[in-house]
Amino acid sequence: MHDKTAEQALKELKSAASGLSQQEAGERLKQYGLNEIREGKRISPFEIFIDQFKSIVIWILIVATVISAFLKEYIDAIVILIIVILISVLGFVLEYRAERAIEALKRLASLKATVIRDGQRKEIDSREIVIGDVIFLETGDKVPADARLLEAFNLQTQEAALTGESQPVKKHTEALPEKIQVADMKNMAFSGTIVVSGRGKAVVAATGMQTEIGKIATMIEDVKPEPTPLQKKMDELGKWIGKVVIAIAVIIFAVASFFQEKPLLENLIVAVAVAVAAIPEALLAIVTMALAIGTQRMLKRNALVRRLPSVETLGSTTVICSDKTGTLTANEMTVRKLFVNGKVIEVTGTGYETKGQFLFKGKPVKIDEIKLLLRVGALNNNAELKGSSVIGDPTEGCLIVSAAKAGLKKEDLETEFPRTDEIEFTSERKMMTTIHNHHGEKLAYAKGAPEVILRLCSYISMNGDVKKLTDGMKKEILEANKEFAGDALRVLGFAYKTIITDKEPEKNLIFAGLQGMIDPPREEVKLAIEKCNKAGIKVVMVTGDHEVTAKAVAREIGLSGKVVTGQMLDEIKNLEDWVEDIAIYARVNPEHKIKIIDALRKKGHVVAMTGDGVNDAPALKKADIGIAMGITGTDVAKEASAMILTDDNFASIVNAVEEGRGVYDNIRKYIGFLLSGNISEVLIIFLGIVFGLPLPLTATQILLINLVTDGLPALALSADPYEPNAMARKPRKLDEPIFKGLNPFLVYYPIVMTITSLLVFGWFYFGKDNLFMAQTAVFLTISMFELYQAFASRSTIYPAVKVGLFRNKYLILAALSSFVVIAASIFIPSFGRLVDMSRLGVAEFIFIVAISSIGAIIIELCKHYKTRNEAVEVNI
Repeated sequence: MHDKTAEQALKELKSAASGLSQQEAGERLKQYGLNEIREGKRISPFEIFIDQFKSIVIWILIVATVISAFLKEYIDAIVILIIVILISVLGFVLEYRAERAIEALKRLASLKATVIRDGQRKEIDSREIVIGDVIFLETGDKVPADARLLEAFNLQTQEAALTGESQPVKKHTEALPEKIQVADMKNMAFSGTIVVSGRGKAVVAATGMQTEIGKIATMIEDVKPEPTPLQKKMDELGKWIGKVVIAIAVIIFAVASFFQEKPLLENLIVAVAVAVAAIPEALLAIVTMALAIGTQRMLKRNALVRRLPSVETLGSTTVICSDKTGTLTANEMTVRKLFVNGKVIEVTGTGYETKGQFLFKGKPVKIDEIKLLLRVGALNNNAELKGSSVIGDPTEGCLIVSAAKAGLKKEDLETEFPRTDEIEFTSERKMMTTIHNHHGEKLAYAKGAPEVILRLCSYISMNGDVKKLTDGMKKEILEANKEFAGDALRVLGFAYKTIITDKEPEKNLIFAGLQGMIDPPREEVKLAIEKCNKAGIKVVMVTGDHEVTAKAVAREIGLSGKVVTGQMLDEIKNLEDWVEDIAIYARVNPEHKIKIIDALRKKGHVVAMTGDGVNDAPALKKADIGIAMGITGTDVAKEASAMILTDDNFASIVNAVEEGRGVYDNIRKYIGFLLSGNISEVLIIFLGIVFGLPLPLTATQILLINLVTDGLPALALSADPYEPNAMARKPRKLDEPIFKGLNPFLVYYPIVMTITSLLVFGWFYFGKDNLFMAQTAVFLTISMFELYQAFASRSTIYPAVKVGLFRNKYLILAALSSFVVIAASIFIPSFGRLVDMSRLGVAEFIFIVAISSIGAIIIELCKHYKTRNEAVEVNI
């Protein structure tokens, strides 16, 4: 309807300026349905709980529980079952945030609306509005449906939540071109937006799910979140463990049946028992705990994670698509430049802080030179400065701040120059004038569009003197205005006069100067983007703002690349062929954001997308990691997101990415630590059977190793500081196996441990002819190998001495506790009998404790050789 005149719109909608009849409205209500957002299928708490059991690893643990119970290994069965329950409950509690996006959209709907029915103005429930209804809009109203404006008197609406436009949008009734973005449809009022000033009359063009907000609701329902990289990798790991466990059972059964003359059932029981022992029961619990700890660490750095696996997804991020207003910028308009006395004055300071300087060619200027211009800006003003926040129009607010930087406080000025009258701003006039009394003298202070103000000026104030305004001076002022606009500054002109007659307060004005303002970048953003570049992460600006403004902000924060507008995006067919070179997307709508995400994904990227408005919700849900703003974000955006920034700051996203990388690195530590022990245990038992030896370990000893020497240090490692230099490494590839780089842990270490353990077993079994001592010696060897390896696992990349061998106090406590249990089981007979242990000599004990360090030493040597030329920044 935006491309139609008001009369054409009424005709097409089969309506009239006098509205619909009640009968016609009733028939249309039956035809089009209620004006409301339909609610999608909600996820029940039971479904969330069931989702916790979709992991293959969980099902492997459940099968292991059943098998252990069948083999009468009840302690094993109980321990594994407790682990399964803990994992499921923890996942449920942390993810019990059902999708509420559609419900939040419904809350945006207006409750009541004023319409014309049967020629009478009346108030009705907004759900009963139909296409063709004529509605009235007043300041403070929430627009009940999408409507084509018929009348607009100084009408402005706040559309930030829908379009991303940070400033109130001035409305008019003129027809517009057909192919324009929603943000540019200034003759339309949209459902869910707020009328901030003026009044209007409009004919309803769309209701319910056909409105722009309804289309977004449909998009949210249609978007299906993808599994996170970690979920995919854990599923792959689960499948691998499942295949390995089955293969172990089959091979051990076949080998035992071939090499040992025992009943087949006994061989089957041994094979199944060993296969169950190979399952790292604690792995998924430790991973879940690592993610939970990651969420707490991120919260301390202003990032609230709503979905547990998203912690790690952040670490995989290769592209951050960030909104401009409020994220890259402070969302606080700031005066940057003045044009006064024929000079361009730089203004320092950002936001609403009243500290700053006025510089000409780098040197401070005298306040008297700029005092008049700043005073006009502060007094011709309806905003208020309260502490470091502005009440009212942000543009007027920054004028109060610029005056305060010169020591001119608005409240003091208003006492000295009390306002007596006002000629209000309108979109037609493009200016505002206030009348003030000063010691019996009447003064008019005017501000507005520079060309409008200049047209009304006959004189100019130059260094305190009033001079005739020449054509040359006007040209110079307009050139300064053009220069300011080229820097993406919003420019206002200021003028004044002493009123002699009340009839002409806006004629023959004296020009005072220009003030240029912008929503400046946050101070920390430039450094954060440099950090991203170093980490191999591409930063892209996606904004509803104009191209010129977007480019100016990008220039300041060090963002370079091609600029594409929403209109250009509509014409690009294969965006994936262009997407790598584009750094700025301007004047975009919700569909464009989905298109951008899809194109980046086709190029193999993991995409983080920020947003705060209703219009951002589909993209937040579609992205690998949707990031909503905690302060300015709408409920819809927050519910569709995976993470919420509590400070709306881009730098916090970068901090969260660093935390995500740290979590992934720690998960690799656990995998390296836990799987290496299980691989070694299976190899030892398997080769023992092949060589015709008795079982080198009993089931009870295996359980004790898994709980004490594996479980306790693994829990301690979950609180380990992250790997150094996390943000100096490029993002890992999506198809990169989680095992990459873990050969020292998963190959070399198990081989060394297996050989050492079998040699120790042979020493006691053949040398001392004592099976119980041999099994105890193997238990001690494996246990000490694991305890030494726990310290080597403090980093899978760098030698432990470089990251701080004893920096993790929890690991020291866990290792000491485990060692005490090991020693007690060997030297305290009553305890030893419970866990199938035999007493060893002190010299034998010390010898095994000493030689068991060889596995950790080999891991450390491998890491040292690989990173010998790298400097390490240790994380505290």
